Amino acid sequence: QAQLVESGGGLVQAGGSLRLSCAASGRTSSMYAMGWFRQAPEKEREFVAGLSWKGGRTYYTESVKGRFTISRDNAKNTVYLQMSSLKPEDTAVYYCAAGTTAYSSEYGPYDYWGQGTQVIVSS
Repeated sequence: QAQLVESGGGLVQAGGSLRLSCAASGRTSSMYAMGWFRQAPEKEREFVAGLSWKGGRTYYTESVKGRFTISRDNAKNTVYLQMSSLKPEDTAVYYCAAGTTAYSSEYGPYDYWGQGTQVIVSS
């Protein structure tokens, strides 16, 4: 199994930046992809960004393109989400996810999840 631990959430003003981190442990040799999802209050969880672990290909949902950047540090088994030009509508709990199936890519599927880290963007 893979264990994922997120960090870096917090409160930021609109227009500001935050960097989320997700450290993976356990079954990291079987990771094919890692990604970030978010869930705002009373809304369904939505995909934010994904990254293929070996090839480094990335994919973003339209609403964060040009503002968010997903990256990785293979040596540390860590994935990052650099968030800039934050908007109040980015407020959500952000979840890290890992894809360990043979079909997993930056698009998914993801089968392991972290506990989440809260991001609040004030206007």
